[in-house]
Amino acid sequence: MTRLRQDRGGGTSTFRSLRRMQPYLLPYRWSLRVATALAALASLLALAMPQVLRWIVDGPVAHHQPGEVTLGGLALLLLGAGEASIFGVRRWLMASPLSGIEAHMRADLHGHVQRLPIEVHGRWAGGQLLSRGTTDLQVLQQFVAGPFTFLPVFAATLTVGAVILLAEQWLLALIVLAPIPVLILRAYRFESRYRDATRRAQDLAGDLTTVILESVTGIRVVKGFRSSGERYARLRGRIQRLREAEMHKAGLLGGISALVTTLPGLATACALVLGAVEDERGRLSTGTLLAFLGTVAALGPSVSATGAMLAGCHDAAAAADRFFEVLDETAVPEDELRAGPRPEADRRGPAELILEGVGFRYRDAGPEDPPALREVSLRIRPGETLAVVGATGSGKSTLASLIPRLYEPGEGRIMLDGFDIADLSLGELRSQVSVAFDQPVLFSGTIAQNVLLGAETDAAGLDQALRAVQADEFVRSLPDGASTVVGENGMSLSGGQRQRVALARIMVRRPRLVVLDDPLSALDVETEAQIHDALREVLAATTALVIAHRPATAELADRVALLAGGRVIAVGTHVELLASVPEYAQLMTPLAPTVSREEER
Repeated sequence: MTRLRQDRGGGTSTFRSLRRMQPYLLPYRWSLRVATALAALASLLALAMPQVLRWIVDGPVAHHQPGEVTLGGLALLLLGAGEASIFGVRRWLMASPLSGIEAHMRADLHGHVQRLPIEVHGRWAGGQLLSRGTTDLQVLQQFVAGPFTFLPVFAATLTVGAVILLAEQWLLALIVLAPIPVLILRAYRFESRYRDATRRAQDLAGDLTTVILESVTGIRVVKGFRSSGERYARLRGRIQRLREAEMHKAGLLGGISALVTTLPGLATACALVLGAVEDERGRLSTGTLLAFLGTVAALGPSVSATGAMLAGCHDAAAAADRFFEVLDETAVPEDELRAGPRPEADRRGPAELILEGVGFRYRDAGPEDPPALREVSLRIRPGETLAVVGATGSGKSTLASLIPRLYEPGEGRIMLDGFDIADLSLGELRSQVSVAFDQPVLFSGTIAQNVLLGAETDAAGLDQALRAVQADEFVRSLPDGASTVVGENGMSLSGGQRQRVALARIMVRRPRLVVLDDPLSALDVETEAQIHDALREVLAATTALVIAHRPATAELADRVALLAGGRVIAVGTHVELLASVPEYAQLMTPLAPTVSREEER
């Protein structure tokens, strides 16, 4: 599994798991109580029908009174119509709570996921989060619609029915009620096994969702590397494991359902035989026997559905555990995301960025693994552009992630205009810092929506940002210009176009500090040359830290810092480092062209 499992053997019960849903149920408690009361009333009407039937048989029928027989039939008709009407009203009454509870839980989950630190997202697979926000919430909705309201009704119905049966014929009642202790004991043993089976099936469903999600979002890679067969085999494997888990669940549920159906059926058959004998001997009236059997029949749905309702409780408990596992992850407080301006900070013009002895180690790194960053000290003056260069794994992207506090440094501190960024709220920090990573992320929507992304500006500001990154020409060529809807993650755009839209997203905000993590990686040489002049002009108005892999990108910077093994080993201009640092020269020197066979000869 891609998510670290919690120990579920620590006494977690179905009741305690489901009890955590209480805050979501409280706003609808009166609707739920009324719906439960209506269901109980309908069940009581069903129990009243056999009593009317006994009165008809032992009274009007036995005494040949057709008028009263008609009256009794009308009473049965009214009771049946009342029961059906009550269930219809109940269904209508439950519509609002069901949709409201699911909506609130989904909104809380989505909002919480958005506020989780990046390192938490690294421990969760996307499919697991997706299944918790869709499939698991549907299971919980079904629980509220079914077991939550009907189990109390069933309990009340069985209690009232047992009292009626004992009052009518205690011996037959004892025979009918005899299987109850056996069923209770079997249900107790059934709980833990079915709960574990349900949790395993839901986890496997999340893993299956992850595989599907990866195949869809990575369809270009799948097709480009002709790996559809491998992906299909992996999908079939997940489907088979999920099928086996569901079959195991079905086997457990089938066993308890068979027992719940068989034992009461046998007891009822024995009571029927004994009742017929008693009726033949004149010790029991025909009406009383019919009323007794009618009451047993009215209790039948409550008994037979109890197994399914208990299974629904366990399904919901496992779904609740999975849902609250996400909410239990520590998220960034809402106050941290609000931008509260600090009057003592100079918020006009480019910012100053200082790193003092910064070190960082990923949590999942082994004890023998070196830290990603160690003792990194840099100063970027206001309006200056600093390029960070290094081999793969040197810590460049980690450094870029520390500036907007996607990760927190383990050692040292990062200062923005003299303030430790750890003392700034995330909202305040990120209102001054904009970041573009090497993999541009676009959302389903228009070009304008992807560029603006909540920024407050007008059409002129949007056009200016698009021109700054040389994106205005290709945007105008689209069918609807900036109003053109792009597919998921901008699949309808080329890599370079997506990268330029992501860069325009930064420019439209006019940040005081820009962090660019190799933002030109998806651009061809010609487009890169076109955008360099525009970037040089934009970067001149702000402070920038640029992760660079190409010489042309490093040339944009006023100074260059060379990283190796998570440490800064040299700082200077591009020309100075080329001349004095062999490691830098090796990274920045283009490979010599391959000599053709004709030239070799």
